Amino acid sequence: MESTLQKKKSVKRITWKKSLVIIGIAIVVILAAAAGTAYFLLQKSKPVINGAVPLIGLQARVDVYRDSDGVPHIEADSMKDLFMAQGFVTAQDRMFQMDLSRRQASGMLSEVIGEKTLTRDKFFRTLGLRRAAEASYDEYSPEMKQYLSWYADGVNAYMDQAKKDNTLPIEFLLVGYEPEKWIPVDSLVIGKYMAFDLGGHWEGQAFRYYLTETFSKEKALDLFPGYPKDAPTILEDLQTEGIDFEKSFAGSVIPNYHNGSNNWVVAGDKTKSGKPLLANDPHLSLGTPSIWYQAHLKAPDYEVSGVIFAGIPGIIVGHNKTIAWGVTNVGPDVQELYVEKRNPKNSYEFQYMANWEKADVVKERIKVKDKVDIDHEVVITRHGPIISEFAHHDKPGTALSLKWTALQPSKELEAVIMMNRSKNWTQFEKALQSFHTPAQNFVFASTDGTIAYKANGLIPIRKQGYTSLPVPGWTDQYEWKGYIPWDELPTSLNPERGYIATANNKVTADSYPYHISDTFAQPYRQQRIVEVLEGKEKLTAKDMQSLQFDQKNKQAEEMLPIFIQQVMKKPLNDKEKKVISLLKKWNHTDTKDSAAPLIFHIWMSHFSDELFKEEISEEMLKMFDGREQVVDELIRKANAGDPGPWIRENGGLEKVTQRSFESMITFLSEKFGDDSSKWEWGDFHTLTFEHPLAAIKPLHLLFNPTTQSMGGSRVTVGVAGWDRETGSITHGGAWRMVIDMSDTSRSYHVVGPGQSGHVLSPWYEDQVEDWATGKYHETALDQKEWPKEQHLVLKPKVEK
Repeated sequence: MESTLQKKKSVKRITWKKSLVIIGIAIVVILAAAAGTAYFLLQKSKPVINGAVPLIGLQARVDVYRDSDGVPHIEADSMKDLFMAQGFVTAQDRMFQMDLSRRQASGMLSEVIGEKTLTRDKFFRTLGLRRAAEASYDEYSPEMKQYLSWYADGVNAYMDQAKKDNTLPIEFLLVGYEPEKWIPVDSLVIGKYMAFDLGGHWEGQAFRYYLTETFSKEKALDLFPGYPKDAPTILEDLQTEGIDFEKSFAGSVIPNYHNGSNNWVVAGDKTKSGKPLLANDPHLSLGTPSIWYQAHLKAPDYEVSGVIFAGIPGIIVGHNKTIAWGVTNVGPDVQELYVEKRNPKNSYEFQYMANWEKADVVKERIKVKDKVDIDHEVVITRHGPIISEFAHHDKPGTALSLKWTALQPSKELEAVIMMNRSKNWTQFEKALQSFHTPAQNFVFASTDGTIAYKANGLIPIRKQGYTSLPVPGWTDQYEWKGYIPWDELPTSLNPERGYIATANNKVTADSYPYHISDTFAQPYRQQRIVEVLEGKEKLTAKDMQSLQFDQKNKQAEEMLPIFIQQVMKKPLNDKEKKVISLLKKWNHTDTKDSAAPLIFHIWMSHFSDELFKEEISEEMLKMFDGREQVVDELIRKANAGDPGPWIRENGGLEKVTQRSFESMITFLSEKFGDDSSKWEWGDFHTLTFEHPLAAIKPLHLLFNPTTQSMGGSRVTVGVAGWDRETGSITHGGAWRMVIDMSDTSRSYHVVGPGQSGHVLSPWYEDQVEDWATGKYHETALDQKEWPKEQHLVLKPKVEK
């Protein structure tokens, strides 16, 4: 018989097992209940896309039709109702994105995120995008202020109803806050942020100054764009105590230096339809939801279709019934870093023309979630804010201030509405006079057959023309003396060659009398666009779509023969011979199922690392504006027998190429196995469209769209920029557009990952695969082609 003790132990074991089962069941029930609650809240917060919704402030009924891709077609009887409806509908689809956008640009993320974003907030408070937006608002016409106000009314009408019904997007619940009232300046600050994202080269100036203080003169100048004729003079003028660059710029927000775009327009003589074709795909960071929001807006004397940044009224890129337009970044030098000498007796005074000038001081208070508020001081000299001290409170003898066109008042939204209303090139070009920043390459097409181009925006004229280095702030020798006259900006109207194309390339001949920039994109996208446009007599919209997704790698055509020649100078083992064989057979197209593009791109990356990684920190390399262009030029010069010190001191072109070849093979073998014939570009080069909350695991499982393998690269027309370490595609043309001006009632688009920011919407990630494979959706302006079951009526509501 069991002893009493054994029985007790057995009962305890049974009781413990039961307890585990009960606990397990409880956890499952809790998780199921939580999941059920979350799903209920998600369903409840989905945008209303049919039926009727009353809005206080509307004058008359507004019809909102969402087509099969979720694009809202908004028809109103007045501009007031149109922009109020646009605000309401955009908020339905993108409220969380809109709120994060205004917070990021305003330096107000820490209020809802916490300490993790405090350095970022300090940077944007110092930069002063919101101060610039507030100053800009004061410059707008009463009509435009009214449009901004009506748009804000629509956003607030959505927020008020969503808060009342507990139907705000679930992201607000997960982060733990509710959005505050939308005001007109919020729209303008988002516009200022886009100017920042496309701004222009201050970090490159800082990086090159760091080079001059860290390396020999020859070695520093080797990494400058072009031959820096005036750099020695500036360096002599700058002799002063140094700045701790890594400390000063740790945590600074650097826009992706590949931000740019492709656009081109083809005259009717070169098209099958006999009317112009226009194509545009602006390149910015990729994420969920898309940075672009597509819409079709219609009111008396106003109809336009295209895209806008969520949170801004109107359409910034698109078409109406008679014209179409597209943009790329000019990339001009519109930013200037000034080295300021501080008064040792008064840290708020800086030397100018032998006198001490008092700077303005702005006291900012930054709210931090679950922490005490932080006081942040911004010091602003005659040139602009001191940006080298945003991350610390030291006040050394010298500091760097930033002068930038976008920190001045500007009225781009006035230009946008005028562009939307334009019916011909004369009207459109006149509208551009109010579009100051960011400077853009506008291409234009009209149903009357006109094609045109203008590099438009404020581009400074300097007393001293060189811009690749910071300049002394204590003398007037380096001041701006105005801007390139508007009627002298690069312009082209109906050129004989029958097309105009830009891809962030140099847009002027050397004979152009004004300085634009020292830094432009690598030339390969532009070369390929021109090659295709000149290679066929009668082009179609389908041809334009294929070209937008084209994956021909012109960089590989130039660089790979040089690399192979250098590697073949040494004995190769069997694995290395196999890799070289794959490269020799390659057609220089970055297809996702090929090994060669993977080998080439990783090789180029490792070649660059061989030159810099041991001597320049990762923090400073992030500020190396135009790194790829510089490396290309170093290779060209070395191959021509004139190696610079960075290649020479690393053993010469042959040794750098061979070492990077070996490290590339080691890297890929460890990642994908020893058999190079099984390597594929698409196994490394993958697309996810990351959501802002995806960094919080396991929310990535809820918010991130399905990951796709993809071809293309940074240098192909079909841009798919990728992270050097992970291969994740983070940059490209989130929106692509093609239009044939023979029928302006329809155009062709793809928006990655989709139109909606709501995770349960059918349009949340429905265009991911199409974006990754080069497929397009047709957007029609005829009401007969829109689904009747997706018809929302916004009707006036009498305020009690």
